[in-house]
Amino acid sequence: MNEDDKKAFLDDFKKGDIEKKLDMWYFAVDQEALWEEILAEMSMVAQATNPQKGKAAEEE
Repeated sequence: MNEDDKKAFLDDFKKGDIEKKLDMWYFAVDQEALWEEILAEMSMVAQATNPQKGKAAEEE
């Protein structure tokens, strides 16, 4: 999401009625949780695939 998209999304949020605002907020929270899980899984896969690279990054 680029800056213009983020601004448009937040403008819509400010203008919407309370039900719409809550739906948008819950959607964003769900997406955040989903992406946290995806990133954690990607991290585990990357570390298992190339454990030496992860150790070198920690030492720097």
